[in-house]
Amino acid sequence: MIFLWALCFLAFLGTAYSQECGVPAITPVVSNYNRIINGEEAIPHSWPWQVSLQSKGRSHYCGGSLINEYWVVTAAHCGPIAGSDLVVLGEHNRLINSEEVQVIDIAKVFINPDWAGIGTTDVALVKLASPAVFDDHVSPVCLATVDNFPAGTKLVTTGWGRDKLNSYESAVRLQQVSLPLVSEEDCKAQWGDTVNESMICGGAAGASSCHGDSGGPLVIKVGGVWNQVGIVSWGSSSCNVKLPAAYARITFALPWIRGIIAAN
Repeated sequence: MIFLWALCFLAFLGTAYSQECGVPAITPVVSNYNRIINGEEAIPHSWPWQVSLQSKGRSHYCGGSLINEYWVVTAAHCGPIAGSDLVVLGEHNRLINSEEVQVIDIAKVFINPDWAGIGTTDVALVKLASPAVFDDHVSPVCLATVDNFPAGTKLVTTGWGRDKLNSYESAVRLQQVSLPLVSEEDCKAQWGDTVNESMICGGAAGASSCHGDSGGPLVIKVGGVWNQVGIVSWGSSSCNVKLPAAYARITFALPWIRGIIAAN
């Protein structure tokens, strides 16, 4: 218990919560190296930090992660709009109205000042207009403070992005994919100098995130606790599962994330 609390302390600036970060009430079950393309459905509500960014018309366009009761981290390129877009928490099936979701307005959006397109720090913070209520379906993820894991380490990403190569429609049910960490050297061998220290790479082994997954979490389980190491950022335009995808590196952006939350 002390160990879990310490991880949350580091990730969330010492704020105390009734729900430990990174510990889902409903345990996820992840198969090895399945793909979001052609899909592996997540166990409903087993990734309780996963949020859907939606337009006022309730159209999903990006993912994100709840990191405390007032804050969501997502990709800068998603471009969430305060006062217009919505954050939906606790959702699994986007087409079922009976799910007890939390729909919260966006109060403020903070874009990392280093973001200027592909190859830069693709991180944004969304402040909720009212606090999320933690329960079995909604709780925060821990933010990783270290990510020096060896290439091949198993990571997991989730989202409602495109799940069929012949369709650009977003998935109806939350999908998950297990993929290996790719070294910076191997990632650069594919993408060149576009890859830098602000990113972490994964995939190239028959699995990939795809359009609509942007902004969603890339997580790793350490000591029984799920830690977010990356944010879905960019990759193959055709969602080629043989090529690595790039994720914004949480540890690189962590000082900025902590500073924004502390000041707001």
